[in-house]
Amino acid sequence: MVAGWLNYYSRFRPWELIPFVMRINAYLVRWIRQKYKRLAAQRKAIAKMQEIAQRYPRMFVHWRLTTGAVSA
Repeated sequence: MVAGWLNYYSRFRPWELIPFVMRINAYLVRWIRQKYKRLAAQRKAIAKMQEIAQRYPRMFVHWRLTTGAVSA
């Protein structure tokens, strides 16, 4: 579903997708923090997500736009 949104809206207003993608990344960081207690600190969770994004850049479709994380 996210792939369809990105493909459609990136043709018309790609700059407006960045907040949406950052929001998805914030949800991923929050999930990482809740799932893995050793990554409960926000910096550790963000670092782990960015490490995964570098290792597997095509894991999530929205990572082709950005892998940064906002405060969750």
